[in-house]
Amino acid sequence: MAKPAKTDRQAVIEQMRKKQKSAERRRGTIIVTVCVVAAVAIVAAAAVPILKDKWDKRQFTEKSLSSIGDPASTCTKITTKKADGNQNHVPINTPVDYTTTPPAFGPHWNETGVAPAPFARHFYTAEDRPALEALVHNLEHGYTLLWYDETVADDSELMTEIEGIADKFGDQNFRDKFIAVPWLKNDENYKPFPDGEHVAFTHWSAGGDGVTDTSKQVGVFQYCSGVSGEALSDFMDKYPYTDSPEPTAM
Repeated sequence: MAKPAKTDRQAVIEQMRKKQKSAERRRGTIIVTVCVVAAVAIVAAAAVPILKDKWDKRQFTEKSLSSIGDPASTCTKITTKKADGNQNHVPINTPVDYTTTPPAFGPHWNETGVAPAPFARHFYTAEDRPALEALVHNLEHGYTLLWYDETVADDSELMTEIEGIADKFGDQNFRDKFIAVPWLKNDENYKPFPDGEHVAFTHWSAGGDGVTDTSKQVGVFQYCSGVSGEALSDFMDKYPYTDSPEPTAM
């Protein structure tokens, strides 16, 4: 027996249901597409800066340290100041009022995992830089610190040069005791670098390799108007890690 024909009302209802299902499928497709595009955008937003940073630093891969940045002539003459604070460990989180800009010696923290800063890390930004009191302990151990001010921090090309310099140092040899760090306005006893200078090198010298007389110790300073790998190389040749109060310490 043949099925009764659908009424006009049933046909309309069925047609509406088909249209609704079709619309729901389209919405579902659109939602999935939007989610995929958003996910790709999020991944790209995170990956692009990393890839760009790696690409920018590739230009320094085949270059020597001394060929990065400006010539040494952009830096001032090296100066020294009598040092104090050898083995003067103050409790962690105790602020120290350093008298030089930036510090090259003085009392400092001594805390495993905090001070000194780790040997394998050679570059810091304002977001993760160790405290001055930790970094001064690095200086006591023979490190050379490159300090950069806000003018450099705001210049992506100069920051890339500093990162390129930092990448030249490894973690297998004590001669690579180097850290690049920002000089921050919220640092204790902050003073700007001399006019026109935006980078500084500091080192805590024992007064020469093997010298143990603490009265011979000096803080060593050099300021530069720009980033100069050549000046840094010369500075570290003149004041190696061996010329420090505690050269064999990490």
